[in-house]
Amino acid sequence: MKLATLKDSTRDGRLVVVSRDLTRCSEVGHIARTLQAALDDWLHVGPRLGRVAEGLEIGSQPSMRFHEHDAASPLPRAYQFADGSAYVNHVELVRKARGQDVPATLLTDPLMYQGGSDGFLGPRDPIAMADESWGIDLEGEIAVIVDDVPMGASVEQARGAIRLVMLLNDVSLRRLAKDELAKGFGFFQCKPASAFSPVAVSPDELGDAWKDGKLNLPLLVSINGKAFGKANAGQDMIFDFGQLVAHAAKIRKLAAGSIIGSGTVSNKGDGGPGKPISEGGAGYSCIVEQQTVEKLTSGAVKTPFLAFGDVIRIEMKDAHGHSIFGAIEQTVEKPEAK
Repeated sequence: MKLATLKDSTRDGRLVVVSRDLTRCSEVGHIARTLQAALDDWLHVGPRLGRVAEGLEIGSQPSMRFHEHDAASPLPRAYQFADGSAYVNHVELVRKARGQDVPATLLTDPLMYQGGSDGFLGPRDPIAMADESWGIDLEGEIAVIVDDVPMGASVEQARGAIRLVMLLNDVSLRRLAKDELAKGFGFFQCKPASAFSPVAVSPDELGDAWKDGKLNLPLLVSINGKAFGKANAGQDMIFDFGQLVAHAAKIRKLAAGSIIGSGTVSNKGDGGPGKPISEGGAGYSCIVEQQTVEKLTSGAVKTPFLAFGDVIRIEMKDAHGHSIFGAIEQTVEKPEAK
């Protein structure tokens, strides 16, 4: 099952069921007006949405054309967004870029921060920044939406609570991060609004690609039409989504509709941190990784952060080359004058 939220005059948009090929959708306001409403009563609403999805595929369900540009993030706002950092290669490279040591518990205890969730960008909305000197970076990730998760949930319980899977662009302002973290109080200004894929997908829809709480497909990242990354999201992920969700629920229950991110998808290379696509590697899902590798190998950073006018794209395709979630495609722009 694939679900999306179409933009309308309300904050939370309206829920639609989307066809597997992302070309058509069905209105489901008679079942649930919004995705959050569906998640609040998933036991009853989920199967009804599933039957609409089946009808959409066989042509027995009324439908209309689905346009990704009309979509908000599946949850335009959420009760909670917590982002992990489950890829050891990313942690090591970013820490080197900041001149910080790698945590001693890196392989045993997930890193996680609580992000802003009162308003997400749509998948085709611009990344509006007042100053490009802040070090604007994309971060290509996978994210899940969970049902209610009890405090102290086991990893198995946490995996069972995963209802939907999405792609995520967790925008970062790298030049603000170092000073902010030096205060010892975590991220805030260096983490502006994130964007999610046009469509959220149920784990069963992913088939064999979804296994043991991991999505085993390449995450395709491009900048200005040039391939930048194709790291496999299931590879080098040291904590699966069950472990990440259980970590988030260790000391609190998670409300239905909470979003948990994987952290930047990142693959190691043979005996090293991985190579750019131009050198035959899997590339990267954020710019700071490539910059760090450039500095380690040549002593100088060559790749700039994003500038006004740059266009980023994040997508994932199935074994037949078809887009699964639709694409996050955003242009970096100055904010509109008020």
